[in-house]
Amino acid sequence: MIVPIPGEDFDCKSCGACCSCSSEWPRFSTEDEAQLDRIPAQYVAGDESGMLCHGARCAALVGVVGKSTSCAIYEIRPDVCRACMPGGDDCLMARQKFFRPDATLAS
Repeated sequence: MIVPIPGEDFDCKSCGACCSCSSEWPRFSTEDEAQLDRIPAQYVAGDESGMLCHGARCAALVGVVGKSTSCAIYEIRPDVCRACMPGGDDCLMARQKFFRPDATLAS
């Protein structure tokens, strides 16, 4: 299991694992119409239930997972994405899926 190193601040590596772990995860839930209208249609799933994914990867993710990534709509990203915090449970589970299961989060 991946766990943060006690006593150290978690440093987001912009690895993109959090945005590439599940086509079911980036669902719209608490956003209002105005928030959703700001997200370009090219990034929204056909049924408008969440972000469009290519496989398990969010369509708004730019870059190479594990190297360096960014979000094409970071400033207007949905609430579910804002809630995923570096070092939080979702982050750690995503890293575990993409990287060695016994890895730690040392810098």
